Amino acid sequence: METKIDLSRTAEPLNVLLIGNNPIDMSKTLEKINQLKGRKIITEIAFDIRSVAERLNSFTPNFVLIDDNIGRAEIALAVETLNKSKKTKDIPITVLKNSNYQESAQTSGVLDYILKQNFSPESLYNAIRNSLRIKRAQAYLYAAYRKRKGQFSRLAFG
Repeated sequence: METKIDLSRTAEPLNVLLIGNNPIDMSKTLEKINQLKGRKIITEIAFDIRSVAERLNSFTPNFVLIDDNIGRAEIALAVETLNKSKKTKDIPITVLKNSNYQESAQTSGVLDYILKQNFSPESLYNAIRNSLRIKRAQAYLYAAYRKRKGQFSRLAFG
């Protein structure tokens, strides 16, 4: 049975950067990504931190999915690299975890986690939808803050 998930809210393509080092897991993840219908999805794959930097030269993701098989240190380095880059600092990051009992390599900068045993097109859709909603809300709040800050400055000083 093929599950069809509709992400057609906008015409903008969904650019997913998939980071992992296990080809079998990566192909299963790509299969689940391809089950999401209704929106053009462009996927780039990176296998380590060097290939992440290479992909970012020509690709601008709006969602990042990291497989925890790459190891804690590599996850921490990938999250740090993505958070430092001007191009990707506001991009939501989700980690695919093998176990709920493993410690997270770096929670700062990771917006969501999906357990691999529960990984499905639906859980991926929910992670993407929630991440993009949070991103839009953060952008709205930041714009509102900047606007109100300017209004307050004019009111207070002059």
